[in-house]
Amino acid sequence: MLTPLRSIHVMAAVITDARGRILLARRTEGRDLAGRWEFPGGKQEPGERPEDALVRELREELGIEARVGDHVISVPQQYPDKRLCLEVRHLTGWQGTPRGHEGQALAWVAPDKLMRYDMPPADRPVVAALLQPDRYLVTPEPDDSAAWLMGLERALSRGVHRVQVRARHLAGDAWRLLARQAVARCREAGAEVLLNGDIDLACELQVGVHLRAAQLAECAARPLPDGLAVAASCHTATDLRQAEALGCDFAVVGSVHPTLSHPVGEPLGWPGFARLREGVSLPIYAIGGMLPEHIVQARRHGAQGIAAIRGLWPASP
Repeated sequence: MLTPLRSIHVMAAVITDARGRILLARRTEGRDLAGRWEFPGGKQEPGERPEDALVRELREELGIEARVGDHVISVPQQYPDKRLCLEVRHLTGWQGTPRGHEGQALAWVAPDKLMRYDMPPADRPVVAALLQPDRYLVTPEPDDSAAWLMGLERALSRGVHRVQVRARHLAGDAWRLLARQAVARCREAGAEVLLNGDIDLACELQVGVHLRAAQLAECAARPLPDGLAVAASCHTATDLRQAEALGCDFAVVGSVHPTLSHPVGEPLGWPGFARLREGVSLPIYAIGGMLPEHIVQARRHGAQGIAAIRGLWPASP
């Protein structure tokens, strides 16, 4: 009989200084994943409140008295010898000067430099949660191109910053024209844009591509150069491992809840989503019946945020 993996709850903090830099600590020799950089914190003891655990750990590790603030993300992650849940909080402030009281090196890092640091798998989604959008719009099929473009403009004006342009009923010149128009509007709004499935057109327009699950299985190498986003639709642990091996920047996993577009099949639910989440370190959006009010719950289960069609596409005026 297999021995169940031990479960550990770890609290960590996003500590930001007056210049906007974020504090990282380097794991010392003799520990798992020694030499990697992580958000400071430590294990929650049995019977200890999460906030109290974080205050205690930061006092012991850094010599500061912390005031714990809002939740950032909780990342379930499976390691060979344990199942870990990393719960990350912002600090609203602290007293004292952070120093490595356990011999660990510290570094104040500009947010846009965080990705350069080698981190444990559970810490990588935290960086994405801090830097990348918490919602990913998947566009609906366009019945009328002019009305569809107006809908896209309204979505962008309401704060959508990452868009998958998806129009599978269009082909040829009609698809190319709509894609070009959508890309122009996203760029004007400062939003990142990915084209659904069309690698060649994505290369031509210098935008990202979102791989369908069938495409993902057939890809032997990352289809776009660094600097152009690659994402993938995933439904299984195998899909997610392939997306990570391919070097995808993020993935979409679902369906979490039943939807009109996918009425058949058993939805994952949040526990099922979390089980898939713990096998990879990719940023992952939850999809399937998602609305903006689900973002908090999604973050509690390790999601970057939500991906949605109807939930993020504005109703006609």
